[in-house]
Amino acid sequence: MSSPLLRRALSGCDKFSGPWLSTVVSCLLCLVVLLSAGCRSDADKKQAPATDRPLVFLSASELAADIRDGRRTSMAVVTAHLNHIHKYNPDINAIVVLNEEAALERARQADAALADGRVWGPLHGVPVSIKDHFAVKNTRITNAFPPLSDQITDFDATVVQRLKTAGAIILGITNMPVMAMDVQTNNPIYGKTSNPWNLNHTPGGSTGGGAAAVAAGMSPLTLGSDLAGSIRIPAAYCGIYAIKPTENVVSGYGIFPGVKAMENRTIRTMVSIGPLARSIADLKLCMQVIAGPDVHDPLVPATKMNFGPAPACRGLRIAWTDEFGGIPISKDTRRTMQQFMDKLAASGCTIEKCQPESVDFEEIWKTWGQMVDLQLNINHPAAKRFVMWAGGGFHRATSPLLQAVYPATYDKFIEIRARRDRLIIAMEKFLSQWDVFICPATMGPAPKHHDPDATLFGYNIYHKPVNVDGHTLDYWMANCAYTTPFNATGHPAVTLPAGYSKEGMPIAVQLVGRRWHDMALLDIAGVIDAAAGAYKIPPGIEKQMTESENKKPAAAPTTAPATAIDI
Repeated sequence: MSSPLLRRALSGCDKFSGPWLSTVVSCLLCLVVLLSAGCRSDADKKQAPATDRPLVFLSASELAADIRDGRRTSMAVVTAHLNHIHKYNPDINAIVVLNEEAALERARQADAALADGRVWGPLHGVPVSIKDHFAVKNTRITNAFPPLSDQITDFDATVVQRLKTAGAIILGITNMPVMAMDVQTNNPIYGKTSNPWNLNHTPGGSTGGGAAAVAAGMSPLTLGSDLAGSIRIPAAYCGIYAIKPTENVVSGYGIFPGVKAMENRTIRTMVSIGPLARSIADLKLCMQVIAGPDVHDPLVPATKMNFGPAPACRGLRIAWTDEFGGIPISKDTRRTMQQFMDKLAASGCTIEKCQPESVDFEEIWKTWGQMVDLQLNINHPAAKRFVMWAGGGFHRATSPLLQAVYPATYDKFIEIRARRDRLIIAMEKFLSQWDVFICPATMGPAPKHHDPDATLFGYNIYHKPVNVDGHTLDYWMANCAYTTPFNATGHPAVTLPAGYSKEGMPIAVQLVGRRWHDMALLDIAGVIDAAAGAYKIPPGIEKQMTESENKKPAAAPTTAPATAIDI
């Protein structure tokens, strides 16, 4: 334990003898040990907790705690994520606008604030990413829509402002399909996004860029929106966590900036805004930040975003099913779901395989399609709506989700809205008997990229059927059959990893709870996730990172460019 200097000082003492020498040496050695221990104590307090995960795969909650407690700096965390983005994003194309200079400056400010004893909020100094249809001040936001490809927004959407107020740092903007209207992520401005688990496969859509960024370690937390599964499907395909909150729990102010049709906000139901992350704890944290009333959005009610006592797994009453309306799921998904439910039963949960008896899924899919048409397509001019109705009959016949209400009269709107209300009541009555309802999130793991057969008025048209273990289905039913019912009824739904296909691709389940009980659902999801324990880092990225660490010294800090860049 003695230092080289001490050894040299004592090296000439061997010609002396006597008990006094051993006493002096012992005292000196003890002094060195004590001084060394004292010097290390403060440093040890600043060290991050030991973990087998790289920094970029820590959760937002863990990073926030480390930064607040001084174990890491915001600058180190942001720099690590920027370096990671530069290395892995060129192949994945998840982040399409990188606010590098602004992010580094904000990280510097975050560290300076902490040094002065000021904590901005629960996400102080934590980097996050935002989908390309939320307004972010002084940032290029395109909605993946070519006429808006050069748009720089001059304000923050409410959810973005709330993240900033909580201390989060906006790293960049994530990719999506044109106007968020597809379950793959590809557009004429930024191109295609790939799945971090296999670049030949889609990450899903429309929040495909955000899900891919979180799964690949480029961002611990991201925001998305969900009208047909656009949060849950990408989370399922990329092996991460997400929540589609109850409709209107989170403000929609600032979504789709620059789109004139959105000024009238005809889409007032079925759509939700929520987070995607690598843990249930992060979903909870983000929901507490972004949810709640907003002066800009009168549709958002005052709801409690607090958590109650954590439930125990033993005694949870769980209803589950692996089939909606005869729509098949893959063999791997069926196997994974059965194994997942067996784990929960072994943990003491009360399990029953059943479905809402009074809910006709054919009716719920049709109602969803009609409500989308009445809220979204009503924005088109009358002549265009007639062409879409007259020319799309054959295409609509392939799926109950594809509907057109023509002519769109007030009487028809009231009739369809009343039918939706009845479906909401029926689903709510069923869910009131259980703590949670578990069902597939998708029919199977992420499919390979496939191009649309045509494009009409900016919308991708898919004629070729999708094959799922020998069953052929319409593109939209194959991807959205298990997600759209809970848009139609507005219920909250959480996606979490449940297992993996034989090819190693993620397979997820969907947890559904009662309307306005979002936080209780997340509490239950946390308990169920702990029992299942299926999440893992994409093996390909983990392997590359390990090999890189073994070959090279730690990367030097990223040098900030003069301006934000598009990549």
